[in-house]
Amino acid sequence: MSISTTRRARAGYEDLVLAELRRSGALSRAELCRRTGLPKTTMFGVVAELLERGAMIEQEAAGSAGRGRGRPAALVALNPSAGLYVGVDVGRRRVRLVIANASHEVVATGLADIAEDAVPEVVADTVVTLVRAVAERGGIGLSGLTAVGIGVVGVLGGASSSTPVEEVRRLVGEELGVAVSIGNNSRMAALAEATWGAGRQVDDLVYVRWSTGIGGGFVVGGRAVTGARGGAGEIGHVSVDPNGASCHCGGRGCLEGLIGGAALLDACAARGLALADLDALVTAAQDLSPVACRVVDAAAARLGRVLAGVVVQLDPQRIVVGGELAQLGSLVLDPVREAIGRLALPRVAWPVDVVQADLGVNAAALGALALLLREDEQPA
Repeated sequence: MSISTTRRARAGYEDLVLAELRRSGALSRAELCRRTGLPKTTMFGVVAELLERGAMIEQEAAGSAGRGRGRPAALVALNPSAGLYVGVDVGRRRVRLVIANASHEVVATGLADIAEDAVPEVVADTVVTLVRAVAERGGIGLSGLTAVGIGVVGVLGGASSSTPVEEVRRLVGEELGVAVSIGNNSRMAALAEATWGAGRQVDDLVYVRWSTGIGGGFVVGGRAVTGARGGAGEIGHVSVDPNGASCHCGGRGCLEGLIGGAALLDACAARGLALADLDALVTAAQDLSPVACRVVDAAAARLGRVLAGVVVQLDPQRIVVGGELAQLGSLVLDPVREAIGRLALPRVAWPVDVVQADLGVNAAALGALALLLREDEQPA
């Protein structure tokens, strides 16, 4: 083998190791061998060289102190100072941001309001201003900024997309001087839950974001599924009532129009319970308001009926429910479980976990980070 061929092979091994650490965070050498398939001697040589160059660091495994005699267990991780990544979630009314280092450690977060109908220039300016303000407040230098990931509402490039994404991508990239990746924020939240949250132990999951709108995402074989046009997982626009009200997506009787945040508030008001916003509805249900509980229970059952069809088609191991409504725990999850158990191949003993999301309101911003840290993987 020639020297140039050997160098190319070595570089390939290094890329493989670094990519796995970007995906998974700190790992032992043995676990790196298992995940990459590299021989032990090759792995140890690659790790030693990357440590010497400063691309990686060595750290003690959590809980290894006090294990008794012998050398403490050691993990290797990307050097935190080797780069910064920014994840942004552009929602309908708020922009959420997280900044993380190359070792997957979140070092700062931020939040800003935005108008629902904001034009691309305003969206981009809001994102850039928030990045700089959060960095300044946290004493974070942006000279090490490597990339920015942004999640937006709707099918990218489609009629339901809330922003012309290419313009936002271009403007943010020009202002911050780095590459910008953009995807649907619900699909990004699904990726985050699969990477760090409630779906990290399974390879096949369905994620539902139940908020003002209803979004979703599928992870199959450990990879986020986007579909041919970026619309995979848009369960909020499944038509539940073909004769129902028209939807902003162009369809009729969509699930989002029937159980999205506005519909729930209208249902409560029609029963004599006026609530200011979705947070107030969640609080009312947590306080066991009979009206709020009945409205949420009926809506969750309807969501479960739609998810039963998804379960039949995708056969996931787990369904993860996020968004504001997920804070209600069993009040939401139990009707969803009941509907799935009753309708999704009930004669087949294939249990499907239905669980609350782990990552809270920053899930989509964290998913934008996951997209960047797993950039070597192409969407399915």
